[in-house]
Amino acid sequence: MNPAAIPMPEHSYIVSEGQQGSRLDAFLADCADVTSRAQAVRMIEKRQVSVNSHTVTSKRRVLLKDDQVVYNWQIEQPLALIAQDIPLDIRYEDEYLLVISKDAGIVVHPSHGHMQGTMVNALIAHCGYGNLAQLQGEDRPGVVHRLDMDTSGLMIMAKDDNAGFALQQAIRLREVDRRYLTLVHGSIAADTGLIDAPIGRSEKERQCFEVTDRLRAKAAVTSFNVLKRYYNDATDDGYTLLECKLFSGRTHQIRVHMSYTGHPVVGDQVYGANKRRRPHSDLDLERQFLHSGILEFVHPISGETLHFEDPLKAELLEALASLSDRDSSLTTRGKELQSLFERDIRDTDHVLP
Repeated sequence: MNPAAIPMPEHSYIVSEGQQGSRLDAFLADCADVTSRAQAVRMIEKRQVSVNSHTVTSKRRVLLKDDQVVYNWQIEQPLALIAQDIPLDIRYEDEYLLVISKDAGIVVHPSHGHMQGTMVNALIAHCGYGNLAQLQGEDRPGVVHRLDMDTSGLMIMAKDDNAGFALQQAIRLREVDRRYLTLVHGSIAADTGLIDAPIGRSEKERQCFEVTDRLRAKAAVTSFNVLKRYYNDATDDGYTLLECKLFSGRTHQIRVHMSYTGHPVVGDQVYGANKRRRPHSDLDLERQFLHSGILEFVHPISGETLHFEDPLKAELLEALASLSDRDSSLTTRGKELQSLFERDIRDTDHVLP
């Protein structure tokens, strides 16, 4: 992708006595208009920084008192990343981050086969390319974490590199509470459970993942609470509605873990395929029944605890409604989250917090 440079104003700083001995990247990162050391390093690597009128290419350059540091930061926007006026369901926004509810069928960032119509294209139109964090690379502005194309619900996007880095660290340290609602095949007897099973790339299908004990497998932990059970009939073996909590962030983690337990996610065309099941046992869904319904985290700048809940999308509510004549009583946790999965399916409007 050929980049298009977005020029920013030239900035000039004089090194003070107290700043003498600083490395160039650290000095730049402390400038008010530079969001992170990562951005400072990128400027140096792109030959956009000079010291005393000489271009500097080493981030380790040590500065002396009265050195003049000048940079003209140019953000290189890949030409393929065009702004597209795609509606965004924004639940929260400030100068540092956004919380968005994603619909199924939308890819988070451009990739092979999905170069346009992504969340990133919509974000560029909403925020401007230069106002999005670049931590995951220049082709993924704003991205902190991802949801699968056919998974819906809440996700975080970052405008600022510092905020984005702090959020990624919080996810790694399990400080971001991410809970998903999913409907799986079969009846799960226990009201709660924990799946601690490492995940690695499949040796047979390189685009898929599986539970494995191979050397390169990564630890993966998912807990679940049963919300509601649906009795079986002559066409299927019943269903269970779950709340799943991620303690790690492996690709396709919930889908892989639930398939591993023998309770694949309804509508999952990759990990839930079972030729013995009749076609309508997936409730006519054209997507997997997986929704990021609860998100809670500490704002990386303000320190405020932010909590969001997102009811199921209309097509998932309709799937549950088709089972209403054979459901059992709610569990205790199901009663607490009932408003997320038992709303009137005609009421699809969301109220911003």
